[in-house]
Amino acid sequence: MTTPAAPQARPVRPARPARPARPARPRAVAAPRPALQRPRECAVTGVAVGLARHLGAPVWAVRALFIVLALLGGAGILLYLWCWAFIPWEPGAATPTHAVPVAWILLIVAGTSLIVAFLGVDQYQNWGWAPYAVPRIIGGFAVAVAAATVAGLWAGFVDRVDPARGAGHAILTRVIAIGTLVVVLVTVSGQVARGVGPVVGTAGILLPALAILAVLSPALIQQYRELTGERIKRIREEQRAEMAAHLHDSVLQTLALIQNRAGASSDAARLARAQERELRAWLYDGDQPADSDLPTDLRDYAGALELDYPVRIDVVSAGLSTERASGEVAAAAREAMLNAARHAGGEVSVYIEGRVAGVDVYIRDRGAGFVLDDVPDDRLGIRQSIVGRMRRAGGVAAVRSTGSGTEVHLHFDGGSSA
Repeated sequence: MTTPAAPQARPVRPARPARPARPARPRAVAAPRPALQRPRECAVTGVAVGLARHLGAPVWAVRALFIVLALLGGAGILLYLWCWAFIPWEPGAATPTHAVPVAWILLIVAGTSLIVAFLGVDQYQNWGWAPYAVPRIIGGFAVAVAAATVAGLWAGFVDRVDPARGAGHAILTRVIAIGTLVVVLVTVSGQVARGVGPVVGTAGILLPALAILAVLSPALIQQYRELTGERIKRIREEQRAEMAAHLHDSVLQTLALIQNRAGASSDAARLARAQERELRAWLYDGDQPADSDLPTDLRDYAGALELDYPVRIDVVSAGLSTERASGEVAAAAREAMLNAARHAGGEVSVYIEGRVAGVDVYIRDRGAGFVLDDVPDDRLGIRQSIVGRMRRAGGVAAVRSTGSGTEVHLHFDGGSSA
């Protein structure tokens, strides 16, 4: 009996090399749209430019869209006013400015409408019920009142704060607008006396009168805001005075007692004096920050030194000076105060005598003193930071040191230093 032959194994084909994976194509990331904001330098309000930037469309297309929508029942006008009210200005400290003289254009429209209305009045009086005379009169006066009112409001609210125009331009524009409205009011009153209907006569007198009040409203609102601000400021000052009196009788006296009991060089006295200085500055400097003049800068610097060194620094100022905190005198005085706090400690006095044409600063301490010639040449604090700095600025620095202390006198003439 024969056995069946074993099946022959098929030859194994070599595996095909794997194809390299195709690199993934980077997806195009759309650039973010600019924020919906109006530019601070614009033609009228900046609405069209802001929308065009946000949508990535031409400015002329956005303006054309507003014009087309305005012809469809005034929808474009309402949309434009809505965008003007709710689209914010782009960030920045500059006051928005407008290139187109909107108020003057509206005054020209008002004047032209007055001329058309007067021609209609003349035609009506000379020819009786002439064709189109009444529509010219009513339409001319209505457009004149509307244009003059908007011109006055634009000048009062927009042009008054525009750097390119200012308050003088706004006042002149409002005077012309009010004059135009007065002319309309007088003319319509004369027509009422000639027997115009009661409805037309009442509307013709009431609308110009209300328009005059509207033109005057920016000045009235400004006066109201100023009076309200003064009232609020007075209330705050009264509250601050009451609080200052209470704190002076309690907290400030406690801090002064801590300083006297602890000694000028102790940590408790330095912390108490720093807190007293900050509390007095908060109570008596008011809501506005102190101007960065020389006395204010040196007082602030003295408070910082008292936290780092066992020293008590009294800064006294007399007279007026134009010297600023950024000048060379202030830098030299700060260096002298630092040297006194670092090497002498104890009590340091700073006296500032200001003049119209210059300033004198005296920094005195009660340390052991030193001899200026014995100071090593590599120590440039006094030679360069004080004496050299004042000499380069056109002033003089004198250092007098004895066994009972050191006095640095800074003298500068000629106003503010560089």
